[in-house]
Amino acid sequence: MSRHTIWAILAPGELAWVESRAHDTLVLEDEEERPLPFEIVPGRGRYHAILGLDDERVGVEMDVAQQLSLECEGPVYSFECAKEPWNIMSFRNGIGKVEEERTLESLARSLDCPLPDDEESSNRPQRKPLRSVALLEGVQAQEARRLLEEIHGEPLIPGAYRFVDTPRGLLLAGGIHDLGFAHINLSERLPHATVYGVTASPSLDFFSVQVMRGAAGIGEFVQPPHTFPSPETISEIKGESSPERILAALGIPAEWFQNE
Repeated sequence: MSRHTIWAILAPGELAWVESRAHDTLVLEDEEERPLPFEIVPGRGRYHAILGLDDERVGVEMDVAQQLSLECEGPVYSFECAKEPWNIMSFRNGIGKVEEERTLESLARSLDCPLPDDEESSNRPQRKPLRSVALLEGVQAQEARRLLEEIHGEPLIPGAYRFVDTPRGLLLAGGIHDLGFAHINLSERLPHATVYGVTASPSLDFFSVQVMRGAAGIGEFVQPPHTFPSPETISEIKGESSPERILAALGIPAEWFQNE
């Protein structure tokens, strides 16, 4: 298995969705600039693996698997690897049970998701990460920069964020570091502004827009759609329903989601 794996989750769904949900669930606001506490291992079929790498997070795998099982079609499996014997659980619709007769390796192979120490997975492709860009309507770069410096309690280092003023408002993206929660913190400080937080893969096969005002979510657009949509789920952004046209309507260049 991968280096220092503390726990593992096997979950069905689109790979970009699994990666996005793992990030949303496992990365705290004050940890955005730290190495990710997990690794995504793409499977060949419906299932993909989330490997926990942080020994301070033992036990979190069951909570994450339970939550994912409410959104997935099919069981989600969790494994505690930090001690023997391994605790293996399966979750369906939030209900868990102990899997006494299975091992992580055999189950991973049966789900067509071999793990990193398997010979047949040694040449698996590297996953390109998701990127995030926000549009803050009616906000200018100078004001956003000042507020972010107040939030951080010190001047921003050069290149920390990317600020671009446009006729629609401010485009804000990560620079040296990821965007993280910067746009959410600004939304809290600027309750009059509508903020569109866009997270997407380089090819836009995964595409999510969180619409908020005063840091409160007022709409969520996701492709591919969630199996169980939330009450905030919406079918279009500014009258558009395809990722390319939504980006054009928001004035966000698709190139900003490409990996350099």
